[in-house]
Amino acid sequence: MDLKELSLFCHLANSLHFGKTASAKFVSPSTLSRVITRLESEVGATLFWRNNRQVALTKAGEKLLAFALPVLEDWVRLKSQLNIDGQQLSGKLTLFCSVTASQSHLPLLLDKFRQQHSLVDIKLETGDPGIAVKKVIDGVCDVSIAINSPDFPAALHFAHLAYVPLVLVAPKSMRVSALADVQWSQTQVVMPDSGPTRRTVHHWFAEAGIRPTIYASVGGNEAIVSMVALGCGVGFVPKVVVEHSTLQHHINVIEVDNIESYELGLCCLSSRRNDALIHALFQQLES
Repeated sequence: MDLKELSLFCHLANSLHFGKTASAKFVSPSTLSRVITRLESEVGATLFWRNNRQVALTKAGEKLLAFALPVLEDWVRLKSQLNIDGQQLSGKLTLFCSVTASQSHLPLLLDKFRQQHSLVDIKLETGDPGIAVKKVIDGVCDVSIAINSPDFPAALHFAHLAYVPLVLVAPKSMRVSALADVQWSQTQVVMPDSGPTRRTVHHWFAEAGIRPTIYASVGGNEAIVSMVALGCGVGFVPKVVVEHSTLQHHINVIEVDNIESYELGLCCLSSRRNDALIHALFQQLES
């Protein structure tokens, strides 16, 4: 068992998808499969239940994950303390993400980065996640936290960060607690004006045979929560947005099983993936 194998295992334990982990960690699916088989042989237990449709972590896998995460974190910390490469990176790195992502996913990533590269100046810009990709393409920022999509630009490199489910939110005054309670013919919908949520929600309505009555189109998931809390209608938002909202006590959250989750990740221009500062940030996802 070595640290690279543990890193591959931890990533797979999070993604539960051999193809996504292989792509993110720059190994072939067959190499990843051999690493997992070797780990299972070494620990003497099955780490993942897997078939052609799904992958799941076993009890033994959960125990190994609890062991591996602090080991890898200690290794990153030790490398930082010893300054193994004999160099200190410096300069400015510009990032873009939504307000929610700056609270939910960015702190852990930057905490590790700052431990290793304390001389790097971080400039953070927050805004609508629908423009995260454009910010990178236009050169406004070096890296953004963006949402993967079928039409994700080929010019960008994407590295998986997390899967984020979407939920339906409704004002408390509607007194609905389940999807079946929503009378769509009498209910207005607050939609995002652009970005992945708009495409996903339109697809869900089409699949469900629902023609929604649009009250308003707004920029940003946080704005949707605000308008729903004010009683303007219902809306779909990432669950993590609700979890970090100060308005969560003014809305009802309704789980929707058949709507596609987001794949959240870091993105940068592929041509700049090996720039020193960008490479150092992406390494945090691999450690």
